[in-house]
Amino acid sequence: MLILAGALPDFRLQSPDGDSATNIAVTAAIGAGVFGVLSALVWPVLVRALLLVPAFVLGLLVFFLNGSLLLIALSLNPTGRGEANPETAVVVAAVMSAASSATSTALAVRDDGAYRRRLARLAYRRGAPAVSPDAAPGIVFLQLDGVGHDVLHAALQERERAGGRSIGGQRLLAHRLPPVMETVASWHGTSHRLIPWRTDWSSQTGASQLGILHGSNEDVPAFRWYEKETGEVMVCSHPSTALELERRAAARADCAAGADGADGEEPAAPGGLLATGAPGDTASRGNLFTGGATQLALVLSVAVRRQKKTRSRAGYFAYFSDPANASRTFASFVAEAAREVFQSVRSRLRRETPRVGRGGLYPFVRAFATVVSRDVVVAAVIGDMLAGRTAVYADLVAYDEVAHYAGPRHRDTQQVLRRLDRSVALIAKAAEHAPRPYRIVLLSDHGQSHGPTFAAAYGLTLADLVRAGCGLPVSRRLRRTRSGAEARTAARAALRRPERREGADDGGARRGMEPVVLGSGNLGLVSFPDLPGVVSRETIERRHPALLPALTEHPGVGFVLVRSEEHGPVVLGADGAEHHLETGKVVGTDPLLPFGPGAAETVLRTARFPHAADLMVNSAYDPETGTVHAFEDQIGSHGGLGGEQNRAFLLWPEGLTPPVAAGETLAGAESVHRVLRRWIGECGGPVVLRAAADRKRPPAVGKDRRAG
Repeated sequence: MLILAGALPDFRLQSPDGDSATNIAVTAAIGAGVFGVLSALVWPVLVRALLLVPAFVLGLLVFFLNGSLLLIALSLNPTGRGEANPETAVVVAAVMSAASSATSTALAVRDDGAYRRRLARLAYRRGAPAVSPDAAPGIVFLQLDGVGHDVLHAALQERERAGGRSIGGQRLLAHRLPPVMETVASWHGTSHRLIPWRTDWSSQTGASQLGILHGSNEDVPAFRWYEKETGEVMVCSHPSTALELERRAAARADCAAGADGADGEEPAAPGGLLATGAPGDTASRGNLFTGGATQLALVLSVAVRRQKKTRSRAGYFAYFSDPANASRTFASFVAEAAREVFQSVRSRLRRETPRVGRGGLYPFVRAFATVVSRDVVVAAVIGDMLAGRTAVYADLVAYDEVAHYAGPRHRDTQQVLRRLDRSVALIAKAAEHAPRPYRIVLLSDHGQSHGPTFAAAYGLTLADLVRAGCGLPVSRRLRRTRSGAEARTAARAALRRPERREGADDGGARRGMEPVVLGSGNLGLVSFPDLPGVVSRETIERRHPALLPALTEHPGVGFVLVRSEEHGPVVLGADGAEHHLETGKVVGTDPLLPFGPGAAETVLRTARFPHAADLMVNSAYDPETGTVHAFEDQIGSHGGLGGEQNRAFLLWPEGLTPPVAAGETLAGAESVHRVLRRWIGECGGPVVLRAAADRKRPPAVGKDRRAG
């Protein structure tokens, strides 16, 4: 405060006639003390009162609220010497909060015992259950959204530095650079093991996370799909859709709870993966679905509830109740938005290809995903561990959001991976001071495949191609297909804006005779709303004889799924190729051959979904380059078959049983659910509480326990 008073002309700590250094110091001390007391007592009350305010607006209010508290502190100063303009008070309060946070953190880090006791007191103040010293390990599942197995594996390797000298015709490297993700690299091969797992055909967060958290992703054919009985387009990132999907999955799990699972497998856990233990003993952070947990923060399926006490927003209160956190996150938010603008301009100047538009509100959407969501989720996970909760599942969406627009292996996304590694390191460090040991599992819900969009590669959208095949007029103007990035709707939920409804007009279709065409990464869905039920191949050929040839012979289309009255589900390819899924009969060259093992099984499973589209169109895939063509405006995409999008990863600590036997492949999100459920059981189950008398004082934190 003294430094700021000397540097800012509109902020003074002395009378107009001047004062001694002692009086100025006393005035500063009293002002800082009153400001600290007001921040500790008033700020949490203000944040709780503003829980219904959009997160972005709350970030903007942070500085003004801090400035107001400082003005009050100066007015309460008995010396009467403090004075500042409102604009200056905002700056002074922000700097003071940041300095206070930095100083307290530095002091705590210097004294590990003090740091440990501070964390324990913090957990106790927030109502943490007291955990017995001999409690079984807890488990934390960290989902790195969109990080494919191959991308992660590359990020764990040392890198060669460009340049170096040549001696005798041999190039000598100056030195090797550390891995992009140093913390995770230090685990790999020592304390943790890494394997890939194969996603379902709908390789996107909605289907994968629903299967992982609730044990069933049946009848989720894509990121968005059309349901004829209601005339609505379901979108996985809409709160109302997420709530309905969770309800359907819970109903299926309840029905199967008393029966054996398919092929003798254990059925999904009723209520979800996290529906175990005592109330408040599990947590879901930053996810689309609750997983059955009662402790929620930034969970989309409960964001549709508009009540004052919507539990999903409690995560905002827990984080923003510290004014230093609020100031730091808002400053990082502005910096990240500026970084996106700079990177976008640089990409244009270098004429990088492929490239998509990154203007409009996207810089702020990216900043929300990579800063606000990350900070709130990481803080919530740390709080869960300090509270001794048994199981936590959290989603960090930063990489997925940036990779959609920059590319899965672009240098911009490498920076995001590096920051994700720091978040993992922070969580692992906090686990050392938790009242029970923790095992940390890293996993992803899907990967991403690269390539130019379908429209950029061929000059027309999938909707245009379908309309041409149906004999309908096609616009000469190329239309952009709305992106399905999950963070966009999460940001809208944080803004308290109603979700954008997508009806039968989406993709250029109008109610009546025209088809509904939707895109989900490189998976396209075509539905005929005026024809009830599943439309057969024979009906389509009679009504639109040119449609199927127009799709199957297009170089940007890999295969088309349609139902035949005679053969059941059939995959169609170029040159009259067919794959009859129920019998395995192949006519000509198998259209599914480029998509690798397991493609036929996963396509057949989707074909049996009640809400699978009349036509399911998967883009072409080049096995040599790994490229696909998204039907959305994305150069890094997922949602269909082809490439790295179908290879997610699972990194688990030693001490837990391997996910599958050697030589076997872990396939499908529902299989991952069973593995994670087994691991929760292996960690010991519900938390063990101390006697009530022991819980009247803060729990003592004993010897450090490192993360598993």
